[in-house]
This record gives sequence, structure tokens and C-alpha cells, in this order.
Amino acid sequence: MMRNKVVMITGASKGLGRALTFAFAKGGAKLAICARSLEPLLKVKEEAEKLGAEVLAVAADISKPRDVERFIATTEEAFGQIDVLINNASILGPSPMPLLLDYPEDDFAEVLKANVVSLFSVTRRVIPGMLERNQGSIINITSEAGHVGYAGWGAYGISKFAVEGLTQTWADELNDTNIRVNMVDPGEMDTDMHRLAVPDCDYPLAKPEEIVDIFLYLASDQSAEINGQRFAAQSEEV
Repeated sequence: MMRNKVVMITGASKGLGRALTFAFAKGGAKLAICARSLEPLLKVKEEAEKLGAEVLAVAADISKPRDVERFIATTEEAFGQIDVLINNASILGPSPMPLLLDYPEDDFAEVLKANVVSLFSVTRRVIPGMLERNQGSIINITSEAGHVGYAGWGAYGISKFAVEGLTQTWADELNDTNIRVNMVDPGEMDTDMHRLAVPDCDYPLAKPEEIVDIFLYLASDQSAEINGQRFAAQSEEV
């Protein structure tokens, strides 16, 4: 299904990014993955290669423009193109998350830079190559906290509201091309980030590997006509 497609995944060293790397590796994709920490990223690369995938792993902090350029340029040099971009990397901010009235301004700005400005920068850098080939799929990660405002979800929730706006705007601007931009709310998952966000969680959570099907679908040619849509991974049937 993904044979010969080049899939770029940010924040791939753990959680959902790690699960997506393995899912696309099994599907036959070539993978370009990044994360801030190299050691866990190389472990993901090694496991994905055991599944038969060709994997480029680059230590990069996408909140830094030079790292964005280096990651994308290295990918284009290695594989020649980027067919699918999954903007997965994000940060939670302070944990436990303070109410907005108490939210430190520097932390607020850092979360928005990491989760919104960085996503914008990566996407803007990848789109020209997609336009040149007139094909591509971009998948952004949103959240229920970015669809409905919840007390206590602070800058993270607000950043995901911005991701939803970016998704819709990119999708409309690219509507007359063969590039589609969609977003997925993965729902609550058993991840390090969720443990930081909800440290007293006492209910069962989905594993990241259980919700990857919607991403495979949106990356595939089967979804070529779908643009600007929001999907809830734990309630979609693909």
C-alpha cells in the first residue's frame, strides 16, 4: 500500500510517532524520521529496518529553523522527494498544566512555538516539492482539547486549536491541487505525554499502535479526494 512512498514523521522516537514509523515500515514505505534525542530515535530506526524499511533518522529540533532545513534537505537528498508528511512532534508544557491565569508567559510561548510555528515551518518547506510533483498528503495531529476548550489544558489545547486552523487554511489554499491536508485526533493514548497530562488517570487507554489505520488510509492513494477533514482515530472505521 505504501510501497516506494517516502513518509516523513516528526517526533518519531516514542509514543504515536514510534507506532506510526513501524506501521508505515510494515506497509513498505521509505521513512524519514526525526526527534530531538538521537539514541531513542536510532532504536526506532533499527526496529523499523528489521521490518524491511529503508529509514533515514535525523536528530532535529523542529523548533529550530536550521534543524528543519537540515532534516528536509537530507531527506530530499536521500530519497528525492517527500510524499507524506505527518506533523506529529509536539510538547505539553508545564506538568501539571496550570490554569491560564497562572501560566508562565515564557512556557506559553514555548508551547505555541513548538506546536504551531514549527508545524508551519516544516509544512511550508515540504509543500513546494509536493507542488512540483502535484501530489502529496499532509497529516496533522490535533486533539479533543483543540476542538473544545477545556479548563486546565492551557497552551497545549490552544496550540491544537491553531493546528486545526492551519490545517483548514492549508487545505483551502491547496484545494485546486493534488495535495491534501487533513488532521487526526488520536484520542487519549497510553503515552508518556498522557501520563504527564493526566497523572492520576484510572481508566484504560488505547495503545498508539491500535489507532494507526486512519493514518495509513490518509497517506494512501485511496484518500486522494479527501482534503481539509478532521478524523477521530478511535471512532473511525477504515
